[in-house]
Parts: sequence; C-alpha cells; structure tokens
Amino acid sequence: MRAILPIAILISLATPAGAQRAADPEPAWRASALALVPAGFVAGEAYRTDEAAMTGYLAVYPADANDPKSPGSVFVPRQVLVVKLAGNGGALSAELKPRNDATRGNRDSTMTDPDGNEAEFAKFHAELADKRASLPPGTEPCALGAWSEDRDPGGLNVRAEPSVKARIVGTLPPPYRLKLGGSENTPDGGWLTEFRIVGFRQGWFLIEGATPPGKKYEDEPKYPRHAPKPYAGRGWVAANKVGANYANGASRMGGLFQAPFVDAKWTPAQRQLGGPLDTDGGPKRILACSGYWGLVESQDGVRGWWRSLCSNQVTNCS
Repeated sequence: MRAILPIAILISLATPAGAQRAADPEPAWRASALALVPAGFVAGEAYRTDEAAMTGYLAVYPADANDPKSPGSVFVPRQVLVVKLAGNGGALSAELKPRNDATRGNRDSTMTDPDGNEAEFAKFHAELADKRASLPPGTEPCALGAWSEDRDPGGLNVRAEPSVKARIVGTLPPPYRLKLGGSENTPDGGWLTEFRIVGFRQGWFLIEGATPPGKKYEDEPKYPRHAPKPYAGRGWVAANKVGANYANGASRMGGLFQAPFVDAKWTPAQRQLGGPLDTDGGPKRILACSGYWGLVESQDGVRGWWRSLCSNQVTNCS
C-alpha cells in the first residue's frame, strides 16, 4: 500500500458526476430527531429508515471532531443515534449505540454506498491501521501528499520528535527557481518541496519521501546538479508550515465535513477566488489528518474535513 492514494485509483473511484457524493434526500423524521442528539455530539445524515420497525438511524459524531486540538479519527469506533418513530413519522425517543459491523469494520452494513467508494476507502484505512505499529507511539496514521510552505531561506527543519526542542534531523529547501532554462510551468514563487504525510500528532505531521523542488516537473537533463536536496527520511514538521491542494477523494465537493466520514454534517465552503470548493486550489491551512482525510481551513474560513490532499503543483488533482 503506497502512502498516497494514486490518482489512477482516485479516478477509478469517481462517479460520472465528477466523483462527488451528494447527500441523500433527508427523511421527514430527521428534523424532530435533532432535539434528541446528546450533548457533545453533532448530527450528520439520517442514513437509514426501517419503516417496519418504526426506527431511524442518524449518524452522529463528537462535536470536537473538527477541532485541531482533538481531531476526529477514521480508526475509532463510531456511534449512531437509533431513533424510535411515531406513526406520523416524528421522533419519539432515541438511544446512542455503537455503530460497528464485524464484516465491514467501522462502517454500518446498512449505509448507502451505491458506487462502492466507501467500501474501497474502508480497505485502504484498514491497511493503514495495520501499519500503525510502524509509527511512533500515539501517531495517527495518514496518507496525504503535501509540500513545505516555509519561505525561510534556511529551509524547514525536520525534527526527530514532534517538538520545537527536538533534534533537527534535516531540512526541506525553501521555494526554488532554476536560474536558467526553467519550465514555463514554474510557479511564480518557485517550486515547493513535496513529501508524503504518514502521520499526525499534536500539531505536527510525520513526513517522509521529500523530493528535490520541481525536479519531477522539469526536463531532467536540465535540472541542475547543484539544486537543493531535501532530507528524504522520516521526521516531524510543524503543521503550520505545510500546504497542499485538494484532491478528488470521491466524496461530496463544495464544502467540508464536520468529521472524517461522508455522512457527517457538511458545510459549504469557497475557493480562494470564489465558487464552491473543489479540486482547483488548496486550503488556507492544514490542521490535522486521519487516514486519507485532512482537517483543513478553507480560504473563506470554514473548518472541516476533506478526503484526499495532493502535492501536484502543475495541474489539479481531479
């Protein structure tokens, strides 16, 4: 399993409508069930109605799942609000229950997944969970593409531990421009140093695989031998020095989720130059990660989760 979901796989997961999963129509009982959501939780989609049993199932997630100090996780057991319905379709009572299924991990077996995208991502996340032991204790496994946004001429420090006091094991170069013969695609500020995010802990990203800035976009014979060479090993960088572009994660576009699940509460968000959020551009900040999800702040200030981030500096990651 590669650390970043390959673009080819993303494309294969795409729906004909542009790989975005729109919310299903809201059942009538959801509105009255909102008053029954326990304190500390936020309601998402009402993903199932069992008319024979007069029962509805409402996805709920911890209210602090989009807080970078306590970000949600795709690897923890989920819960559901099981709602008893009245004859008129309203909510009578509700009970918070575990939402687990032995054959499908954390996904409820009744959740709508017509295109199979969620089942595929469940497999990807299960593989990441199996590799948790290879990460430092307390690290949340992640699989995202990203780059350094640090403009310091000395480069971005990569540290042995997630602390400003930890030993520096290497650096990542600042933006770089070829002095002669550079590609016309060179960004205005220069090429950024790309890497893979493989983990997160308390405001720090665990990274690896950094590549020379711009090398993969330039004519290799013309790429200078004296160009900056980043530290390519594993280490920690501060989250506030990291950027990326939105990639196509085969989920609903136009906004962000309150938790790293496609049935969590969804809030519209905007791109930097206006228009609904999509794979054109990237977030203002990347705050945390869990699996293939990134907790981000959009350019218009909405905070939430987006599935799949990439480091492509030439085209969008659609």
